[in-house]
Amino acid sequence: MTDAAGPSPVPTPATGGQMLRAAREARGLTLDEVGARTRVPLRHLQAIEASDYAQLPSPTYAVGFAKAFARAVGADEVAVGSRIRTEVASLGRRQTDYTPYEVADPARVPSRGVAILGIGAALAVLVFALLWFGSGWTRSGEPGRADTPAPAGPVASAPVPAASPAVPTGGQVTLAATDEVWLRVYDAENKTLYQGTMKQGDRFDVPAGAREPKINVGRPDKLQVTLNGSAVPPLGSGARPIKDVRVDAASIAARLSGAAASGATTTLSAGSGAAVAGSSPAAND
Repeated sequence: MTDAAGPSPVPTPATGGQMLRAAREARGLTLDEVGARTRVPLRHLQAIEASDYAQLPSPTYAVGFAKAFARAVGADEVAVGSRIRTEVASLGRRQTDYTPYEVADPARVPSRGVAILGIGAALAVLVFALLWFGSGWTRSGEPGRADTPAPAGPVASAPVPAASPAVPTGGQVTLAATDEVWLRVYDAENKTLYQGTMKQGDRFDVPAGAREPKINVGRPDKLQVTLNGSAVPPLGSGARPIKDVRVDAASIAARLSGAAASGATTTLSAGSGAAVAGSSPAAND
């Protein structure tokens, strides 16, 4: 007597990533095709399918990317999002890796006038010391004879710093990708103005009427921020994502102003060293 073998049960996906992979394969889609539909980077899609959530920027991004994945392959995004959220929570609370970013405060940067006054005072003290000690070197040893001080050489004047380029105080803030970079732009009410992965050469103009616009960016070194065409230094090294960075025209203008004032201070410091070197021959005469 032969026992009839029943049909093998179909295994149920155990993780959210397996659910998404099964739905993708059922539709005959590749990860590249899913990435083109969702604009989620390929490496993040691979991490979600492998349930390797440590490779994603944060738990919030993990759930958001997974829901976008589910919509692209026709899966239940609510069920997938719940499963991913549970799996991420089971790994333990993870601190979001981002570095606080503060726009330079122009009030903390010394003004050009203060720097020039400080250099002028230092030069005056130096010249006085040279005249005082230089006159002692020419005195005669005869008693009662008045010493005639040697004429002092020309005193080097403080170098005039080059005028700093004018910094715009308002206008259009533009965000441009120099490489593939994920970006979210939102306003003071947390309303999303833009969200997605930008390709190299993509640009987004921050709406001038947006109230206190801010950005979250995965790779800050791949995002160029300009105000009326004037570029500011990179917002970060790219080692970790940053968030809650203000990109309104006033904040970017303040950062540009701080960078320009810092460059002027460096120029003055170099010029003062040259002035001191130029006054030394007068002391030796």
